[in-house]
Amino acid sequence: MKIAVLGAGITGVTTAQALAAAGHEVVVLDRQDAAAQETSFANGGQISAVHAAPWAAPYMPLQAFKWMFQADAPLLFKPLRWDPALWRWGLRFLANCTAARHSANLEKALSLAVYSRGRLQALRQRYGLTYDNTSGGIVYVYRDHASLAKGHDFAKRMADRGLPQSLLDRDALLAEEPALRDATDTLLGGVLSPEDETGDAQLFSQALARIAADDKVTFRLGTDIRALTSRDREITGIATGQGSIAADVYVVCLGSYTPRLLRPLGLTVPIYPAKGYSLTTPITNADAAPSRSITDESRFIVVTRLGNRLRAAGTAELAGWDLSLDEERLAPITADTRALFPNAADYGNIEPWCGLRPATPDSVPILGGTRYGNLFLNTGHGTLGWTMACGSAQAVADLISGRTPEIDLSGFALERFGS
Repeated sequence: MKIAVLGAGITGVTTAQALAAAGHEVVVLDRQDAAAQETSFANGGQISAVHAAPWAAPYMPLQAFKWMFQADAPLLFKPLRWDPALWRWGLRFLANCTAARHSANLEKALSLAVYSRGRLQALRQRYGLTYDNTSGGIVYVYRDHASLAKGHDFAKRMADRGLPQSLLDRDALLAEEPALRDATDTLLGGVLSPEDETGDAQLFSQALARIAADDKVTFRLGTDIRALTSRDREITGIATGQGSIAADVYVVCLGSYTPRLLRPLGLTVPIYPAKGYSLTTPITNADAAPSRSITDESRFIVVTRLGNRLRAAGTAELAGWDLSLDEERLAPITADTRALFPNAADYGNIEPWCGLRPATPDSVPILGGTRYGNLFLNTGHGTLGWTMACGSAQAVADLISGRTPEIDLSGFALERFGS
């Protein structure tokens, strides 16, 4: 079959590669001139199955309300402005904040994240991929007794699910990551997730895109996707700024822009952009830089070493499709990273970035078919696109190819929202 993949970010590239490996003719369309130029450009660098816990949790409504009055809050939610899409999304989010739904959504997210990590490892071994990757695990740090106890309790629950975790007091934390020595007075302990990984999502995407192109995937970059045309519940083509493109099957991997494309088809996709920020700075002192990725659970940031660069990322701002970079949102990430690793990098020479992460109300991506027989979705991964990309791509490719996916995709399709 000829299959059109819309989007050349991490989800689009991995989907194209998986479909080509299954023997399909694949064309990838994207408005950018290269792969991974938007949300996949400069994320936190973590492939973290353990970090798949949904945002929608019983404690979150009260916490989000408190954060509404804090300009530098890690999750900034502004429901009082005129944005019906945000209100609708917010109501669905609240409905998923029950203990029962949180538990069910966690199980789905964990199953996909663990499967995806295995698919990533298989691709890396098969093709010899390098992308400033490390496999030493991820360290979570805590600054007060309450959060440390909560972190250790969550780690034990993850261990019960077969995900190894090491509980760390302050001395053990420093032994695992000596670069934290300048911040140990502010840290009480942590958790090591030894099976998680890190790497540069953009480097991976571009390397895999080259492999896919060698496997006869056609990349039509710099192509403005304007609309999908349809007839009798079948997609008939893609209207672009460079003409119409037809295929047998269409896979939408457009992240936060998915709802806008599909709304004219009568499909309501509850994805809302969560703007995140990151900074990248050159490492000037290797011994003072972390060897593993660090998640500061009190500051809601991640700090990852990517070769000779330090990448720090955090915050989520629910403020529409605005891509302007707010220095007030970036400043806490810079300050907290510098406090953790004051002698590691050149903090006067940072590359700031922000991107729109496609969040669903239940923190579970949307994978599978739609009521249009030849239209499939692989989107809505929120902050976990890098973590879940390879598994999502393989599962959707299996569905399209008529094979049973290796993981249970019950509850992943758009129909779960009644759309």
